[in-house]
Amino acid sequence: MIIVTGAAGFIGSCLVSRLNADGFNDVVAVDNFSAEKKMPNLQGKHLREFVDRNEFVDWLDKHHEAVEFIFHLGARTDTAEQDKAVFDLLNLNYSKQMWQACVRYQLPLVYASSAATYGSGTLGYSDDEALLPLLRPLNPYGDSKNDFDNWAVQQPEKPFFWAGLKFFNVYGPNEYHKGRMASVIFHTFQQVQRTGSMELFRSHNPKYADGEQMRDFIYVRDLTDVCVFLMHHRRNSGIYNLGTGEARTFLDLALNTFAALDKTADIKFKDTPEDIRDTYQYFTQAEMQKLRSIGYARPFTRLEDGISEYVRDFLLPGAYL
Repeated sequence: MIIVTGAAGFIGSCLVSRLNADGFNDVVAVDNFSAEKKMPNLQGKHLREFVDRNEFVDWLDKHHEAVEFIFHLGARTDTAEQDKAVFDLLNLNYSKQMWQACVRYQLPLVYASSAATYGSGTLGYSDDEALLPLLRPLNPYGDSKNDFDNWAVQQPEKPFFWAGLKFFNVYGPNEYHKGRMASVIFHTFQQVQRTGSMELFRSHNPKYADGEQMRDFIYVRDLTDVCVFLMHHRRNSGIYNLGTGEARTFLDLALNTFAALDKTADIKFKDTPEDIRDTYQYFTQAEMQKLRSIGYARPFTRLEDGISEYVRDFLLPGAYL
């Protein structure tokens, strides 16, 4: 069996689809399944069992001998949430329980970290583990991910293979349920379909013109490819960046979304909401040498190609991966 936590979410459901495509149908989905808006993400998937996230550790105690691999992708990912207790419960302490169970039963583990750990980027975007204690995230979500990364590397007992993946800005199918936290591509599509135009956040940093804020955007298919690579690789444990290594502007995202819709671009700007303005990342770009050095050689999808496929094959028909 392969375990996927956060299985009903955006990335988790895409990973389930990828595993099924490779013939892995003995997949156990772990999540909070009371959120009905996420459930279409799992329709048509080959799944062995659904396990509530609050019951999973006890379930694993009973079934660990049949488990081959664990992908721990479940997390609270709202960067605007300020309640540290929520992140301590769902991101930090739950992940510690997962780690300890993997140590206890010597199960290989890949878990989701985040580029939010890099904060304003003053120390750059290197996944050198020696830098982890120096990073200063800009919000409680980033803190929770960095706190767990630091805790994990300091543990005297580790799973025989483990990898923490610092996801950069992920986009692609199965994010219909994410609301405010969905990708700019999704929001651009929705706004263009509704109004014919798109509003991007205005820059409140004099170093960046409006729309020229830059992020490392990675297509979810590339992310799941890396996950499957690590499942087979099972060597070189550690923390890894997972982006493309190339920052692109939000203007690039919007313009390519208009192009995928065969529509003339009409872009306006609005103030960044005050509750995230002071913690907004204006630039991220993953250093990808570490992942490449262990043998991952597949090229990452060009932004233009990823947006075109996402819009035309998924958003327009309302389809799921």
